[in-house]
Amino acid sequence: MMGLLVFKEGLKAFYAKYSAFVIPAIRFAVGFTAVLLMNQNVGFMPKLSGPLIPAGMGLVCACLPYGAIAFLCGVFLLAQLSAASLEVTVIALVFILVVALLYYSFRPGDSVLLLAAPILFFLKMPFVIPLLTGLAGSLLSVIPMCCGIFIYYVMMYTKMNSSFLAGSGQEEITQVFIGAVKGLLGNQAMLVMMAACCLGVLAVHLIKRWSVSYSWIIAIAAGVIVQVVVIFVGDFRFGVEMSLPEMTVGILLSCAAAGAYHFFVFAVDYSRTEYVQFEDDEYYYYVKAVPKLTVTRPDVKVKRINTRKAARR
Repeated sequence: MMGLLVFKEGLKAFYAKYSAFVIPAIRFAVGFTAVLLMNQNVGFMPKLSGPLIPAGMGLVCACLPYGAIAFLCGVFLLAQLSAASLEVTVIALVFILVVALLYYSFRPGDSVLLLAAPILFFLKMPFVIPLLTGLAGSLLSVIPMCCGIFIYYVMMYTKMNSSFLAGSGQEEITQVFIGAVKGLLGNQAMLVMMAACCLGVLAVHLIKRWSVSYSWIIAIAAGVIVQVVVIFVGDFRFGVEMSLPEMTVGILLSCAAAGAYHFFVFAVDYSRTEYVQFEDDEYYYYVKAVPKLTVTRPDVKVKRINTRKAARR
């Protein structure tokens, strides 16, 4: 544990010293990964699917805030979808505009969830999203999280029905549009995953606020259990199938990511908990103080002493 604490303090010092380079590097990685996954799954426009496009978009995203990165990736997605289906493009455009008007007008701080949700779904780690959202965000964070999940299923629907959508004639536009709306809004797998993620966020967010020891660890475990229960209920009720080995690996990776976030953000020593009571003219105050787990990096100075042997005469 001491080695991990020293590593944590060293990482914090490194971030404080080189944050001007670390933050653009993270934004580059997010933009690069998002565009690369879009090209691999819905790369219907050859001019935008070249191998250098993700790197170029990543360099542009490195200079932008996450809200602008989400907008830029949304425009890129619409361009790719337009080469496959005008109907799906219209649905995605209307959805993005509704999200922008109803959500980002008063809470723009969770734009990264619009990008993180599809990325983690493509990487087969969907369970980590509710855990980190519940630990780091608020209950309103479920809105961009669900929007990111919807965008993922839009891309998957277009990928799986690309031949049908591309071969539809002008006289079938209305039928294709209605079929796309039903296929997206009636996707039971998407609805089950949204319900699992929302209930997972609710469980994590509420339990982590409890004044009990190891509340964050209990919240992580409860969030995983809630998601698994909802998925099994969806499998039993709606026939939504999910690979058990894939789900197991995703749960383990998600717990590891949530545990790492807990260690770096909320590492405390419950064995040294103190209870303090004091009062003023109007109230009595009962305070529970839990010290953080911190350690200073060892500052070792090595002093070398060279001895010279007297020359023999």
